[in-house]
Amino acid sequence: MSQEYISRTPRSRELFERAKQVYPGGVTYIIRNLPPYPFYVDHARGSRLYDVDGNEYTDYWVGHGALILGHCYPPIVRAIQEQAEAGAHMGYSHPWEVEHARQIVKMVPGVDIVRLTNSGTEANVFAARLARAYTGRDRIAKFEGGWHGSYDALHTGVSWPLEQPDSAGITPGAQQDTLVLPFNDLETAQRRLRDATVAAVVVEPVQGGAGCIPASTEFLSGLRQVCDETGALLIFDEVITGFRLAPGGGQELYGVTPDITVMGKIVGGGSLPAGAVGGRLQVMGLMDPERYPKKQERVFHGGTYAGNPLATRAGAVALRELDERREEIYPYLNRLGERARRGLVAAFEEGGVKAYITGVGSLIGVHFTQEYPTDIRTASRTRNRELTAGLFSYLLERGIVFIGPGSIHLMLSVAHTEEDIDRLVAECRGFAQSVKSGGAG
Repeated sequence: MSQEYISRTPRSRELFERAKQVYPGGVTYIIRNLPPYPFYVDHARGSRLYDVDGNEYTDYWVGHGALILGHCYPPIVRAIQEQAEAGAHMGYSHPWEVEHARQIVKMVPGVDIVRLTNSGTEANVFAARLARAYTGRDRIAKFEGGWHGSYDALHTGVSWPLEQPDSAGITPGAQQDTLVLPFNDLETAQRRLRDATVAAVVVEPVQGGAGCIPASTEFLSGLRQVCDETGALLIFDEVITGFRLAPGGGQELYGVTPDITVMGKIVGGGSLPAGAVGGRLQVMGLMDPERYPKKQERVFHGGTYAGNPLATRAGAVALRELDERREEIYPYLNRLGERARRGLVAAFEEGGVKAYITGVGSLIGVHFTQEYPTDIRTASRTRNRELTAGLFSYLLERGIVFIGPGSIHLMLSVAHTEEDIDRLVAECRGFAQSVKSGGAG
């Protein structure tokens, strides 16, 4: 990082030194550990962040992708304020949990009924438990590069090199029933699934952590087919793609309906911790205490803040907005995303830097690789890490941010403009030209 960044972020540097005294590594989440130290956000509006030193940034991380309507979207802010005055947490049932769930069921094709959680990770835990209980099988299949939160059983085969553990402290026993398959390789996946006996296959319609790499329609359709053949359940992890690629998420866009859907981020309005697991009535019914009064027959689900009034009211307001304005919001986001992808392809080509651009809708990935990335392997084995980190630093110094120097994936909100996209493209063109002249990367 340049001396310029250090000179204009003294308060952030001071806060980081204090944070290191109370947090491991000084951060609340490892991906926020931006070298040499993170900038600390004071407030945010629309597509902009403002740090404690008064610097302004255009934000392409938008709350881990949760803020599809932008920072501090007024109807959501009002909903949170009004609910905080009425009661932020009661610990009993309340009307907003009903309205929120009804909106989810209305919008998501594969959801007949739903239960709310506090995060996408929690939703994946309960989705796996449901699948095991419903099928009577133990093994869960997932894909290389797929990130499903910090659940031990699925926290494997996430990042490169794939053969190494993705965290210390996870026992072999926790992952012995996890089958890791190649992403976007339907022939291999189908063959191995027919030879195995799995409770479920969990997949992201677009792999976020791998760099916004979409599944092919044929791949998802083929997984639906092999699950039907073998009696396994198909789980879509739509924590990122849910309500973002379409009102009904990736399953609406691709036309493939899973048995169980995992949701997070946008489901809580983007501003509050929330998740959800939903699916077919027959499967979700295993959580029903009236149908299954014996605890050994029923799938347990619970959480002190699950379905809390702040998150459900904010979520209901946001989802209604996305639903009612679907003919305006989604075409706009798709146009912005396509404008960015086309512009970035041209910018790197003109600058003489080899780069591939992936993504769909409002999700964008930039890959400095020697081959077009269709999975985590092709996205990682020839990746130029110096260029990846160099672009992050170059853009950060110019007030354009996404999360971290290790992987370039950008997410858009309705608060972003064509001018924002054109500036992003122009700065990437400048980066490519500086690389060509030996001044960056």
